[in-house]
Amino acid sequence: MSRPLKKISSKKRVFKEPLQAPKGVHDVIFPETVYFSKLEKICEELGEFFGYQKIEVPVIENKLLFEHGVGIDTDIVEKETYSFQTKGGDWLSLRPEFTSGIIRSYIQNGMDSWPQPVKLWTWGPLFRYENPQAGRYRQFWQADFEFLGSENPVTDAEVILLATKIVKAFGIKSSFIEINSIGCPECRGNYRKALKAYYRSKTRKLCPDCRSRLKKNVLRLLDCKNEGCLTLKKEAPEIMNYLCKDCSSHFRKVIEYLDGLNIAYVLNPFLVRGLDYYNRTVFELKPGMPETGQDAPSLLGGGRFDYLAKLLSGPETPACGFAIGVERMVEMISNKNFEPEVDVYLCQIGDTARGKLLGMLEEFRKARLKIGFDLGRDSLKAQLTSADRLKAPFALILGQEEVLREKIIFRDMKTGVQESLNLENLAEQIKKRLAKL
Repeated sequence: MSRPLKKISSKKRVFKEPLQAPKGVHDVIFPETVYFSKLEKICEELGEFFGYQKIEVPVIENKLLFEHGVGIDTDIVEKETYSFQTKGGDWLSLRPEFTSGIIRSYIQNGMDSWPQPVKLWTWGPLFRYENPQAGRYRQFWQADFEFLGSENPVTDAEVILLATKIVKAFGIKSSFIEINSIGCPECRGNYRKALKAYYRSKTRKLCPDCRSRLKKNVLRLLDCKNEGCLTLKKEAPEIMNYLCKDCSSHFRKVIEYLDGLNIAYVLNPFLVRGLDYYNRTVFELKPGMPETGQDAPSLLGGGRFDYLAKLLSGPETPACGFAIGVERMVEMISNKNFEPEVDVYLCQIGDTARGKLLGMLEEFRKARLKIGFDLGRDSLKAQLTSADRLKAPFALILGQEEVLREKIIFRDMKTGVQESLNLENLAEQIKKRLAKL
């Protein structure tokens, strides 16, 4: 018999209410874990097919990495990054995005000496101090893909093609790309002057954040979601009219490749993304059709970042990539009433049968059968109820008599019909019956 649990010492603190997860973070529990695993597997399989190697970068990085990489005047660095000073005096940040850390690793580990291009992908949690809302958390998950070492516009198209393949494989039937070019530093210099000239006379109509952005980084005004700022943006200058010859040619070729691939897209002249390291091609993927889905939240976003490696004191490395918002993807297709399913449920009656079943588990594992069981439960009725809940087509019932006879009772859960099977090669017998369903 099991011993009763010891009482908590009166000296230990007992909370009046159960502790909750901090604001803005969430547990990934069943059934979301099923969809998380499915998406990660799709990313791994398609990434491998397209030639990507998996990389793991630290959750904490030097604070300067994101200030120099993402941009000190961006909302991500200025308002949303979790930074802290260690006992040794170092300033570190929880990673708010993957790209800067991957480029840091590329430089630190001498990947520029590897055969080029280098294609890397990763998966994991990121952290931003955001206002929690649907699909937006302070700890959130992303899958990230980076193509390093090519400035050819076909690279941009290949990266976008991979993004669309992942989304489709996950079960999102229709989607489209919003795409723009933000040019090179020279293009953007002229465009910034035009934007400042346009907004300077409208300063009073801007939100407080955009008044500050106008002085620090005028491109960030195009990211603002304030209704008044969105109205002003409609008449703002478009960067397409300021692209240099090379950037215009690059973008035209990207569009030609997308046309050849029959990838649905919409030109969005005000799409700039919220990170300073982007140049030339920027894009986001949204669910639905171009005619009706432009107000939908983006499922993934990315673009080209040819100058980031050099900005971080590394070799000049043209690059392009994208990041997928895992929670948003999962929310698109997840079934809240989803329940796990198994191929067969194992029932036992008595200690002898319990021990026998425990020793049989390896046979089912090797046969790659999904099984359900609860060896600590005595009631056969309760075990069969669990089999029903797990939608098991079959149940196997083992009692002391069956153990002695080297037999087991096979039960069809739909019809209730039972028969006796030999224990020898039991898993193979079950697989044959499953194949007939």
